[in-house]
Amino acid sequence: MDDSDILARIREMVDAEHELRRQMQKDPAQISDAAQRLRDLEESLDQCWDLLRQRRAHREFAQDPDESQPRPRQQVEGYLQ
Repeated sequence: MDDSDILARIREMVDAEHELRRQMQKDPAQISDAAQRLRDLEESLDQCWDLLRQRRAHREFAQDPDESQPRPRQQVEGYLQ
C-alpha cells in the first residue's frame, strides 16, 4: 500500500464518518449503535494516519517506506496528544 492508497482510504473513512454523524443527527434513536461504529471508524483513521506518518518518516531518513507496518489499535490509541 503506497501513500496515495492510504490517503484514498483516509478520504473514504472521513466521508463515512461525516455520513455517520449526519445519520446520528437525523435519528437520535440510533445513536448508541452509530456511536460504536463511529468510534471504530475513528480508531481505523488514527491507524491510517499513523501508517502515513511512518512512511513519511522512513522516506525522510532514507529508509524504505514499504517497511512501515500498521500498528495495533491499542498502541496508536495510547499515544499522548
